[in-house]
Amino acid sequence: MPGNIRVASLNKNKINAVKEVFPSFCVEGVAARSGVREQPLSLDEIIEGAINRAKAIFGDCDYSAGIEDGIAAVAGTKSGYMNFCCCAIYDGRRIYLGLGPAFEYPPECTEKVVNEGVTISQAFLPVTEKPDIGYEEGIIGWLTGGRINRKDYTKQAVEMARIQIDNAGLYEKV
Repeated sequence: MPGNIRVASLNKNKINAVKEVFPSFCVEGVAARSGVREQPLSLDEIIEGAINRAKAIFGDCDYSAGIEDGIAAVAGTKSGYMNFCCCAIYDGRRIYLGLGPAFEYPPECTEKVVNEGVTISQAFLPVTEKPDIGYEEGIIGWLTGGRINRKDYTKQAVEMARIQIDNAGLYEKV
């Protein structure tokens, strides 16, 4: 099934996550807009952003992948929200969606995102002192002391989307 995949990002974490999930493919990153807020605040918005990115860059490739992170309301959490990563893979006809594991940011950082309209990276800047943390280990890498980095976190969402590609017959409408 070798071919080529465009990733709707220049972030090496996202590009490398796709490369690891599709090792026999040629993978390239392309800048793309999500069409949603810079910091999505609902699961619907996260998914919409991933789909928009994937569709925006499709063309002259077998697949395009849009990856979007954001926070969404989750009952029972300290802050009221958790971070989700969505991968949308597009083949020109169908969208294949996958979500990665979710985790909660410290409530003070989440409050800044929700109430002040800043991105999560901006909310964490006073704590991490890393303005480009999303292009480095990611906040997940910082919070876990390096046990999980952004690429590996993102890779889970890509793997979940690939399930539908690898098992297409099980997902076709009857």
